[in-house]
Amino acid sequence: MGGSAVSVRGLWKRFGEQVAVGGIDLELPAGRFIGLVGPNGAGKTTTLSMVTGLLRPDQGSVEVVGHDVWRDPVEVKARIGVLPEGLRLFERLSGRELLAYTGRLRGLPGAEVDRRATQLLDVLDLAGAQHKLVVDYSTGMRKKTGLAAALLHNPEVLFLDEPFEGVDPVSAQTIRGVLERYTASGATVVFSSHVMELVESLCDWVAVMAAGRIRAHGPIAEVRGEAPSLQRAFLELVGADSRDVGSDLDWLGGGSR
Repeated sequence: MGGSAVSVRGLWKRFGEQVAVGGIDLELPAGRFIGLVGPNGAGKTTTLSMVTGLLRPDQGSVEVVGHDVWRDPVEVKARIGVLPEGLRLFERLSGRELLAYTGRLRGLPGAEVDRRATQLLDVLDLAGAQHKLVVDYSTGMRKKTGLAAALLHNPEVLFLDEPFEGVDPVSAQTIRGVLERYTASGATVVFSSHVMELVESLCDWVAVMAAGRIRAHGPIAEVRGEAPSLQRAFLELVGADSRDVGSDLDWLGGGSR
């Protein structure tokens, strides 16, 4: 795939006096594994919420695969999958029932929903728990179920907000394998994180965000530059590299009061 999967122009969002997103412009290339990275409070979740149509911006525009998110929401939502922060699922449904409901809500034929759900449950190691209620699922199982629901209609662009947060290593590896297979087919993944090692190992393109603005963007190697790691480049870009706590907390350690 070529061109842009997502085009963001002049995007602003304020909450009272606080500027959460301060006029960002961004072109996210199609067919790539893209990381949106930044410290806590950088504006990543607010940005993804506006890009996916969950939160209306104060100013600016967003296009996803050529369709304006706010002028053509039905077309956009048909082409995207979303795994939001603070995932909420219908807890009194089983995993299988949740996917069946999601697929039919998307307008897929019942037989096709069942076929895809069976495959996703198997690949994500959820088959053994498919008839248990979601309320009894662990955090990792909930994330995998949410990912299955987001992938069920085979979207062109998948948006994930901190998909590995609170997930055990086994579930994380399973999620990672599914996402790598998905992007290998030419689809686009955009996910937010503040774990640079994870981003560097997964992504081939990254945008660094701090204080509501984009500090750098491009292929991983380009953003990293001469730095030994993305972590080091990230700290320099967000202005945290020079922070020194050596002279503070002189009372800490040694077990004495």
